Amino acid sequence: MTGGRLVLVVGPSGAGKDTLLRCAEAALRDDGRFRFVRRVITRAGGDPNEDHVALSLEEFVKRERAGDFALAWRAHGLCYALPGCVDTLLAESRVVVANVSRGVVGQARNRFGRVGVIHVTASTRTRARRLAGRGRESRDERLRRLARTVEDPVPGPDVRVLDNDGPLDRAVGTMVTMLVALAA
Repeated sequence: MTGGRLVLVVGPSGAGKDTLLRCAEAALRDDGRFRFVRRVITRAGGDPNEDHVALSLEEFVKRERAGDFALAWRAHGLCYALPGCVDTLLAESRVVVANVSRGVVGQARNRFGRVGVIHVTASTRTRARRLAGRGRESRDERLRRLARTVEDPVPGPDVRVLDNDGPLDRAVGTMVTMLVALAA
């Protein structure tokens, strides 16, 4: 591989991105090419379904102004970012994998030379069940989240679509295959 690649995992809420990322990271733990980075979010930590670094809004803004983040964006009333270590890992020719919002894909493409996108999809029924199961939002909040979801994948030749409506092991196998292909 020549140079690093940033792989952006996107998809609607409840598509199963965090679960797929955890499983793919475990499957690739012995492959030194890959680094899975945790998002920084202005949401309390401790959620077993989402591995992230929790910051207060004040600390987030302070760190954003200081240039501590590789990418930063706002969504769902929260602030999100990828840590600055992304730049170092890419300079080390790593494949850096991160869960991001669709809205930040263009910014990432402009900022980083080599980007791949894995768009995770699942049916509305499956996503509704998953959102209810994680218990972070009220029923009305879940319905609003499902209603504003855009089903079409992010456009571009660097996008791969992964259907996560079936068995988890099949989707994880597909994700690992996609990641290994992107590392080539």
